[in-house]
Amino acid sequence: MRADPTHPGRGSFVRDQVAALRELEGVDVELFEFPPGVRELAGAAREGRRRGRFDVVHAHYGLTAWPALAVRARLRALTVHGSDLRIARTRHATAVVLPAIGLLAATSAELAAQLPTSRARARARILPCGVDTGRFAPLERRAARERIGLAVDRPLLLFPADRSRPEKRFDLAERVALACGAELVALGATPPAELPLWINAANAVLVPSEREGFGLAVLEALACDVPVLATPVGEHAAALAGVEGCLCAPFDADRWAGVARVHLAAEDPRVAGRAAAERYSAKVMAGRVLGAWREALGSV
Repeated sequence: MRADPTHPGRGSFVRDQVAALRELEGVDVELFEFPPGVRELAGAAREGRRRGRFDVVHAHYGLTAWPALAVRARLRALTVHGSDLRIARTRHATAVVLPAIGLLAATSAELAAQLPTSRARARARILPCGVDTGRFAPLERRAARERIGLAVDRPLLLFPADRSRPEKRFDLAERVALACGAELVALGATPPAELPLWINAANAVLVPSEREGFGLAVLEALACDVPVLATPVGEHAAALAGVEGCLCAPFDADRWAGVARVHLAAEDPRVAGRAAAERYSAKVMAGRVLGAWREALGSV
């Protein structure tokens, strides 16, 4: 999941977890990342054989577990994220490698239920990566807009994904924006450092996904106290529960537009979302990962 100029945000959630793990006492973490592709997977396996011995080698995404097998370790761990279970070829490759995995995890309970065998589903832990609440924090909307060169007074809705990804449903977000007469901005190849500015610049964030492995975009908006409207997939319902001004419901253009209009009319619309996001912070989630490692190592 190594980032490149076309995909600057690729793998950022794993790097955030690594950074949070490095802040914890009693653990040393080495990050080994590489670009996607079959040849790159083979090259990663060759490189893995040259590395030292570790207590834990923890792969993210099912395909990555294969080169991780080449790394000498007491414990092999894997976190699945979504597409590794939903695309037929990668689902099969993930299923075949699972017997070699001592600690199996998914980013949400909904995703764990999609693991390919009953044994895998029974033993899976829920270990999301979490949101970097240091980087994602409230910033006055006018200041955010000025920093990215946007007009300070126009109604703006944000679609926090690449519009080309069909499962994110840009078409549904577009329907809401058209109904409200608001501009809709989609985040494609946006550098991770700029994401908090775009979120804080928006009147509201629209996440009408048809599926999510976890739902990090919702948590990033909540960490900024920015209103968010989302479908009840992944971790959305649990994260948004009780946050007044947000909506977590199946997509209905009229209902979503009605909620969005309230925020579009406000000068600097905010919700009390940060406390909810803190429950899923990268620091909290890193602590859960470290605890899972220690527990699993105790039975090796």
